[in-house]
Amino acid sequence: MEFLIILLLVGAIALIVVPLVRKSGPRGADDTARGELLLTGVSPRPDATGEQYVTVTGVIKGPTVAEHVIYQQLAVDVDAWPTIGQLIPVDYSIKNPDNWRFAAEPVEPPQA
Repeated sequence: MEFLIILLLVGAIALIVVPLVRKSGPRGADDTARGELLLTGVSPRPDATGEQYVTVTGVIKGPTVAEHVIYQQLAVDVDAWPTIGQLIPVDYSIKNPDNWRFAAEPVEPPQA
């Protein structure tokens, strides 16, 4: 009986912890595609400094989507505030293009 109670408690903890541990965004390389986000709307730049929230709308184009409209709020440094018409490389989920993130910049190897 004690074993069943312990097993039940471990299962309940797993049900709570597993969703918190999973990261958001596209999961693996097989589930993602590289595309471009064309920004068609950007909230006004605030007078504050540092990281602030910006609301963007735009269209993702990629190998598996012709035009997928997105609308999202992001935290961005004010010095790197996005502008309308800007093309930004993104990685998006093939199954759900609403699940996207900015593409990582390629790392250049150090010059010897």
